[in-house]
Amino acid sequence: MKRNQLNILVAGMFAGQPHHGGATWAVLQYVLGLRQLGHDVYLLEHVQRPSKAAKRYFDSVVAQFRIVGELVSTLRPLDGFDVVINCSGMLAVDALTRIPVRVYLDLDPAFNQLWHEDGIDMHYEGHTHFVTIGQSIGTAECAIPTHGIEWIPTVPPVVLGAWPTATAIHTSAFTTVANFRGYGSISRGGQFYGQKVHSLRDLVRLPKLTQERFVLAMTVHPDEREDLVGLAANGWELIDPTSTAGTPDEYRKFIRGSRAEIGIAKSGYVVSRCGWFSDRSACYLAAGRPVMAQDTGFSRFLPTGEGLFAFTNEVEAVAVVDALRRDYARHARAARQLAEEYLDSDRVLGHLLRQVMA
Repeated sequence: MKRNQLNILVAGMFAGQPHHGGATWAVLQYVLGLRQLGHDVYLLEHVQRPSKAAKRYFDSVVAQFRIVGELVSTLRPLDGFDVVINCSGMLAVDALTRIPVRVYLDLDPAFNQLWHEDGIDMHYEGHTHFVTIGQSIGTAECAIPTHGIEWIPTVPPVVLGAWPTATAIHTSAFTTVANFRGYGSISRGGQFYGQKVHSLRDLVRLPKLTQERFVLAMTVHPDEREDLVGLAANGWELIDPTSTAGTPDEYRKFIRGSRAEIGIAKSGYVVSRCGWFSDRSACYLAAGRPVMAQDTGFSRFLPTGEGLFAFTNEVEAVAVVDALRRDYARHARAARQLAEEYLDSDRVLGHLLRQVMA
């Protein structure tokens, strides 16, 4: 083994959400980024009864990116690794106790902490370090409980070589890939922590107000009649996320072919001011596509105003659209520069490893 080379286990989800290219890339950035730093990386996913389609999807992604790893239906005690990055506590810690550095990676800040407070087992126990992409968790700006845990903040890494600057625009619109509803919302202390649907309702007039195209790769259940009528009446275009972004390649092609991103955050991220920043937005920026994103508090940690814009309401969103219309080329260049300076996986993951291995 080379000096400072580590054996790293990444526990993540491919087969658990097959044909969700964005969810796959959220894990891929860690696997490919750590490997690019020169470490030996092994991917492990535990699914008790994976379908044949899920297995095929896992195998195809692993083969495409030449990843060393496996999909298992039963877990055994794991050893031979220096560190494990356990994405959202995917693996029960009982299988990880022989690994000296056990990192819990929180990809759903505010919700994870609130569920834990409700007594739901989020698999915190047994980890040696706790990392979150909620950059405000544990600060005075965010009231989300920390449970006495010292959360290490990070930003989502992006492997720049896998996301080269894009040229041709194929979808001349503000786009995104999203879930209308992901899971149940939370009410706590008079505060409502909702989903993207609740944020989108406050922005529903945006296409009409700006006379721009807004395309959402997002499935909305037919029973959501009122929302569907409102989206259509105001000019939002819905396209099928599975056919548009169901694989890593399709997801990357869609983002790189878009004009810019409209980053709609779960309302729980917004009201908690947890500092969440999207791994999807990181991909847009790396591709040289400007991002206008609802502010979750991330604007305290990432520079905004060129390439990346934070907004809190319709009025501010309209102003961002106007700014991009005036000088799109400058903001496209700034988007890539921001990704290179702040989100480059070499920088982000190198810093994270130094913190947990200290």
